[in-house]
Amino acid sequence: MDRIEITTLIDNVTDSLSSTPSFVTREWVWLQQKGMKRVAGGSLCCANHGLALVITVEAAGERRSVLFDGGPVDYAVERNGTRLGVDFGAIEEMVLSHGHWDHAGGLPQAIAMTRAANGGRAVPLHLHPGMFRERGSRQPDGGVLPMDRVPAPAEWAAMGADPQVSREPAVIAGHVLVSGEIPRVTAYEVGLPGQVARDAEDAPWQPDEWLHDERFVAVNLRGKGLVVFSACSHTGIVNVLHEARRLMPGVPLLAAMGGFHLSGTNERIIPQTVADLGGFGLRWMFPSHCTGWRALNALERAYGDAVVVPGAVGKTFVLEA
Repeated sequence: MDRIEITTLIDNVTDSLSSTPSFVTREWVWLQQKGMKRVAGGSLCCANHGLALVITVEAAGERRSVLFDGGPVDYAVERNGTRLGVDFGAIEEMVLSHGHWDHAGGLPQAIAMTRAANGGRAVPLHLHPGMFRERGSRQPDGGVLPMDRVPAPAEWAAMGADPQVSREPAVIAGHVLVSGEIPRVTAYEVGLPGQVARDAEDAPWQPDEWLHDERFVAVNLRGKGLVVFSACSHTGIVNVLHEARRLMPGVPLLAAMGGFHLSGTNERIIPQTVADLGGFGLRWMFPSHCTGWRALNALERAYGDAVVVPGAVGKTFVLEA
């Protein structure tokens, strides 16, 4: 691609005041470009626990857009998408990275807004067959706190999506790589400790820590390398980058963006992860969502703020060949 534009539709935080590199536009500046005439609470985007990225790629003057995840809830998609001027009609395909509510909950609204803008065409939605079981987290007292289910393929179809259910890698919108399942390479990245799943309400909860359904997407920026988008990295951001390098041999890794999931129980693996990330030659890291402030601080201390550029709601990143 000659150009990659990433708009953070939903993220855990807002940050409209911190300085950014020249290729990043902060929320308030972007909102002014989209017509905001007065700063007020009602003019701004909202943060929410989850992630949604609009990824637009361009080559030879042709622009193609995909939506990577939809965040946790409908109102965040509608509020932020409207204020940021997201062109939902240009979104050709969508990807749900894995079967968690904070990435799937806003997709029905995104599908509705896309179909309203594209003349009612069904939207291809890329899913993994392992994401439809009911999931939950084991609690200290031994009980389970359930999560919202991810809708089944027939339910997505009823919403106007065209479900594409597969474990295999694919190229979508002509230029965007969707990975297959992510192999475990490191010894210390062990998934999401305490997660369980069941097939029915009367079935027993079973361990489900590895999240085999998680996938990433990636785009090759001409002459510079691969930009890897990992929405949550439950399989481990280092495992993700090893698999990206395996799928695209000979292409350098330029940047990693998304949730690195180094918060909560995964705070214990921050030192190993930060050290191993240095082995990929990344020009930039754009940590977002579930990365956590401890990991963000550790990354910045290790690699500096010329490399580590945190994501936030409404930020737009433009990378050019």
